[in-house]
Amino acid sequence: MVGVRAENKPSDAEKRAITAACERFIEDVLKPRFLPEIRPTEFNYCIDIFGKWHGAKYRFLQRYRNDRPDRYTEREFVSPFARLTYVGRDRFDLSYFRHTEQWWPVDRGVTLDEALALLEMKGIYHPVV
Repeated sequence: MVGVRAENKPSDAEKRAITAACERFIEDVLKPRFLPEIRPTEFNYCIDIFGKWHGAKYRFLQRYRNDRPDRYTEREFVSPFARLTYVGRDRFDLSYFRHTEQWWPVDRGVTLDEALALLEMKGIYHPVV
């Protein structure tokens, strides 16, 4: 198909290494900074930050809870906020999840270390808590 590039996929070993680095980043950086404690509110509130693979993309996600008996959604739901797209050996495109529910790539072709540093520094990639 014209204009569509084939999706690269990490090897199993690369995927394990990427997962381990991202999980450490979530536990050591994101949770202490953005979710040091769970603070229930009257409406939706964040109860967890975690990551998950979706094909060749590692997504950073938040789990929310709503305790209201008159809520319109499930009690808990997941919302993404940032995504690493594997484009080659130690190369990623970094995107954030827009309010329009579309992914918006901002930083392209960065290493995993660079991507995690950008996730820490750039507010556009931060979770909403």
